[in-house]
Amino acid sequence: MQIAVLGTGEVGRRLATKLVSLGHEVTMGSRTADNAEAVKWAEEHDGGHGTFADAAAAAELVVNATGGLVSLAVLQAAGAANLRGKVLVDVSNALDFSEGFPPKVVSPDGRSLAEQLQKAFPETRVVKTLNTMTNTVMVEPGRVPGAHNVFVSGDDEAAKTVVAGLLGSFGWPADRIIDLGDLSSARATEQLMPLWLRLYGVLGTGDFNFTVSVAGS
Repeated sequence: MQIAVLGTGEVGRRLATKLVSLGHEVTMGSRTADNAEAVKWAEEHDGGHGTFADAAAAAELVVNATGGLVSLAVLQAAGAANLRGKVLVDVSNALDFSEGFPPKVVSPDGRSLAEQLQKAFPETRVVKTLNTMTNTVMVEPGRVPGAHNVFVSGDDEAAKTVVAGLLGSFGWPADRIIDLGDLSSARATEQLMPLWLRLYGVLGTGDFNFTVSVAGS
């Protein structure tokens, strides 16, 4: 599959590297075509690089791995035409560090970031997932012992099926992938971040995750 990963930070590089290892053709998108991190990653992993628009235009599936406060601007730079009809996997969280740590989760009008992106790009199939864990656990769930969960939210059932398949290729067992329903459910997962950040501070590591245990199962 041709996949665009928008964002050159640690999360974007981690996801892009995993996707290449699984045999996908990956292009890393950034603000400029000669972004140093993107160029370095592409050279090391036999991938592509270009602007956000370049990456999105050539892709079948797009991953938003940018900081949540700039995600809308990034997707506008990618271009609505280049995102039309495509699955957009949104792994971002809108975190405001202006008042220090821990940051505040930004949720204008009580909506999730994922819902804002869907509203701005109604012809794009937005699916929220992987935003409740550190990037190493995203692509290697076995780092955390025992059974633990990844959540999926989205309005398009076919798009969620595509994303579930991608998660499975990352090593997530089907019975640990929880479909929370429509995209409004992303409000809940995005609001898990304050708890995740507090746990990170207490535990001193990001190698942990949330587990949902059901009585009798």
